[in-house]
Amino acid sequence: MHSTSFPLTDIDHTHQYTLVRWIFLRMLGAIYLFAFASLLFQMIGLVGEQGILPAQSYLDLVYKYKHTESFALLPTLCWWLGASNEMIQACLIAGCLFSVMLILDLFPSISALMLWVLYLSMVNIGRTFLAYQWDNLLLEVGLLAIFLAPLHALPKYKRTLPSNVILWLLRWLLFRLYFFSGVVKLQSGDKAWQDFTALLYHFETQPLPTWTSWWMHQLPEILLRVGTLSMFIVELIIPLLIFTPQKIRKWAFFPMASLQVLIMLTGNYGFFNLLSFALCLLLLDDDTIIRYFPQKLSTHLPRFTGTQEALWRAPIIYMLAVIVITVSGYKTLSRFVPSSQLPPIARYVDQKTRPFRSINRYGLFAIMTKTRPEIIIEGSQDTKTWKAYTFRWKPGSLSSKPRFLTPHMPRLDWQMWFASLGTIKRNRWMLNFMRQLQKG
Repeated sequence: MHSTSFPLTDIDHTHQYTLVRWIFLRMLGAIYLFAFASLLFQMIGLVGEQGILPAQSYLDLVYKYKHTESFALLPTLCWWLGASNEMIQACLIAGCLFSVMLILDLFPSISALMLWVLYLSMVNIGRTFLAYQWDNLLLEVGLLAIFLAPLHALPKYKRTLPSNVILWLLRWLLFRLYFFSGVVKLQSGDKAWQDFTALLYHFETQPLPTWTSWWMHQLPEILLRVGTLSMFIVELIIPLLIFTPQKIRKWAFFPMASLQVLIMLTGNYGFFNLLSFALCLLLLDDDTIIRYFPQKLSTHLPRFTGTQEALWRAPIIYMLAVIVITVSGYKTLSRFVPSSQLPPIARYVDQKTRPFRSINRYGLFAIMTKTRPEIIIEGSQDTKTWKAYTFRWKPGSLSSKPRFLTPHMPRLDWQMWFASLGTIKRNRWMLNFMRQLQKG
């Protein structure tokens, strides 16, 4: 289908990204909504007043020893609002509301700013339960999205064109996410990655499998080995196309996005795959999306009449770009050379920005787990008859079929998987969990 049949014909959309930005921000709003809504049913039990790791006690401890540096070390609104059950719930509900505003394109830049501040606040009081790479990824994407989002108030207002600087910072983030997920697998020295047998174990040993995981595990060994090799190609070679001209770059979308779809269909990783897929959209331009968008839905695409970015915003964007490139460059190089050999200024900036968790290192599944230990917690009212506690999502009874729960991210169930692979010294939260269970 030719772009001349679309309602966007008054603009040359070749290598334009206004429509791409519009779709990306709507997806980001939905992902934020999934993240906040998921936490809405968990945070009180995890870090509430009677939770496993009470947030207020943590804040009091940090304030006691780091008084004047408290916010710099742990940036969160809870320093002013407190971390009572009611305030935590209020922050999460506010996050849901601002997510809906971003989805509806209402005050998108302000909504993106508030979402980043609120999620950062929750992540920093969530401690080990919100310490996953995709929490960091959402914060990093969220920070850049503040400056990607247009400055208008209502959907029909005239829009600014998306910042090319921010678009490239997001593509650089996408590259780091994929490429270094491949690099860490090679650097780990894990034989399962080296001989392409990793997928022989992955589907049955991953944290929260789905019922489709069983079927994937039954595939012939040769197909699973080919699948592992294909994954390396997608993570290590295809991302290089990100830095090529647009007419070539767009071809990286299908393999990179397909990997996320396949992972989402065979495992439960919360909003991670949706967020990674959204980043992959930035490999496309408006012309590509319009050309392949279903004809029947074409009339529902919004009209865009773009103008240049507001002048006052440019210095902020360039300053942000310098910080992101400095810190991400430092984190990238430190994978290969000792940090002591890198510029001290880069190390200093990295240390100062680290608490904001918005410029990160990435690398998933460096080591492939080959066994599946499970922690079974039992309770008794008479110390004679013991019964196992049943978790809602964590694999338990062998007669129960694993379920799909994406985009929900059950934090306790996930953390139980990590605990089963570690020691009590590295999972002190388990002791608090047991105490809270005893209290009933």
